[in-house]
Amino acid sequence: MIFRIIALDIDGTLTNSRKNISARTKNKLIAFQKHGGKVVLASGRPTQGIMPYSAALRLNEFGGYIMPFNGGCIINCKTGEQLYRNYLPHSYIPEICRIIKDYPVGINTYKGKRIICGLQLNKYSELEARINFTPIEFDPDFVGNMTEDVPKCLLSGDPAVISELEVILSERFGSELGIFKSEPFFLEIVPKAVDKAQSLDRLLKALDIPTDESIAFGDGFNDITMIRYAGLGVAMNNASDTVKSAADYVTTSNDEDGIADFLAEMGRSVFPSLAML
Repeated sequence: MIFRIIALDIDGTLTNSRKNISARTKNKLIAFQKHGGKVVLASGRPTQGIMPYSAALRLNEFGGYIMPFNGGCIINCKTGEQLYRNYLPHSYIPEICRIIKDYPVGINTYKGKRIICGLQLNKYSELEARINFTPIEFDPDFVGNMTEDVPKCLLSGDPAVISELEVILSERFGSELGIFKSEPFFLEIVPKAVDKAQSLDRLLKALDIPTDESIAFGDGFNDITMIRYAGLGVAMNNASDTVKSAADYVTTSNDEDGIADFLAEMGRSVFPSLAML
């Protein structure tokens, strides 16, 4: 089997614990693109938070793609064209805020190149801003000022509180919205039709690439659907057992060049050029 496209989560997958792409992993992925393959970065991060990694892998040069907001957008890095967009209707925000207002959490969304935070600005919201290279602004009238549809909302707080709110919000909005944790301290609220698998499916159909010719790497709960969907789903060794159980293969951890290790092993049969690196 020749694989033509690789979809990658970023945090805990493409990047190591220092949020860097190792030289070995970068070289493998660039070699794959030089030989005609496509690379897709699929992340819960906003567009701004993906761009440095897209640039490092030269996706604009080779015609790769990014899928920010858990697949809420698909962007062609070479042309800048937005192939798909599905935003959260702002009409949901007042009720979400009413439900969570007595909990010690922040609610964050994305406007241009800024993160807008409501209710409270906590260390987890600040982490979101820092890892995405994006300024954050606290808005005391978050509900009143959210008059446009948004890419998603992100609740930030201590893991126990986030778990409790996941249950509460899933019971209320489960048939209308996607509610899931991307980290123990982050609860994603996205349109119902948004997840990495569905967006990868849209992209593969647009590129006329069969599902069997795709590989997906991930480590988080929001990667499970993509790992299951791809022709070959790969979990990092730093993933939870739940994520690993969804995968066809478990590679080494993100701090051990797991992606590069897998591509080197597979390269002997389907990526001859990669095996030589």
